Amino acid sequence: METFWSSPVGWLVLTAGQILAVLVWILLSLAFLLLADRKIWAGVQMRKGPNVVGPFGALQSFADFFKFVLKEIIIPAGADKTVFLLAPLISFTLAFAAWAVMPLAPGWVVSNINVGVLYLFAISSLGVYGIIMGGWASNSKYPFLGSLRSAAQMVSYEVSIGFVIITVILLTGSLNLATIVEHQAGGFWHWNVLGGGGLKGLPMALVMIPMSVIFFISALAETNRPPFDLPEAESELVAGYQVEYSSTPYLLFMIGEYANIVLMCALISVLFFGGWQAPFPTPFLAHWAPTAASFFGFLWFFAKIIFFFFLFAMVKAIVPRYRYDQLMRLGWKIFLPTSIVAVVLVAAWRVFGPGAGA
Repeated sequence: METFWSSPVGWLVLTAGQILAVLVWILLSLAFLLLADRKIWAGVQMRKGPNVVGPFGALQSFADFFKFVLKEIIIPAGADKTVFLLAPLISFTLAFAAWAVMPLAPGWVVSNINVGVLYLFAISSLGVYGIIMGGWASNSKYPFLGSLRSAAQMVSYEVSIGFVIITVILLTGSLNLATIVEHQAGGFWHWNVLGGGGLKGLPMALVMIPMSVIFFISALAETNRPPFDLPEAESELVAGYQVEYSSTPYLLFMIGEYANIVLMCALISVLFFGGWQAPFPTPFLAHWAPTAASFFGFLWFFAKIIFFFFLFAMVKAIVPRYRYDQLMRLGWKIFLPTSIVAVVLVAAWRVFGPGAGA
């Protein structure tokens, strides 16, 4: 049996199984997180939200899924049919491809590559193509304007996210996401949001806490979530780049968007809040079976994802939409200079601060 798993066929079967397990987990999580998003929004507005399909409305997302799948696919007469159908497929595929390097627990990662951060940058940069292609192929001015807005918005905030991630890389000395999580072991005072160096690193919390906030807000803009949902602005763009989409292609766009939202929640957890690490020391895990210890870490990681998704949902419910000029001013005139200064401060701390070069 060991010979089989070490053979090319065994490696292929094992890798395919890992990919399928992660894919199924994400899709099931999306179904219930989407329901939670609607329930939280309804609760803030003092209404019930979905509560008919299944107990407490728990099956509403599955009902919506079948509704979209069974509806007829309508393609506008003047649209480029190939590009029109390819665009949502690209958005969907890239959204899930990014999860390949995300460490879910100790040893639970599909591809534990040493340049995981660069891989995420590459995938997120490609993700904008799906939206641009969808807006252009629709052959209508509203989707085209929406796609241009989205491209400008995503590029603008990717720059800030990049500099924020550089501060984390400087603190941990690695581009490997699993190594970044392992660097934060030992309790919440070792998390990167508090400087990542225990008590001696606490002065860096003055830099890293604002960086985590900038990353969170930039993640809202990167995923087109309110108050930055300008590419889909119903008031002036009639739902933007996806106005001509219906049925399964529209569903692929939505699944891709929510997969990116959950990815950002996971990335915030990994970069700043310890990933699978518990907020307290866990020496007792040394006596547990490796699978049990990994599952314990996975539960903490999933709990952090749920917490940050809750914050995403609350922002959607209580913060009014920005104007487009306000969105760009925030990204280029506030977040970008602040994150550049933070990179300089963290680099100086690593070179001249306590434990320099450690």
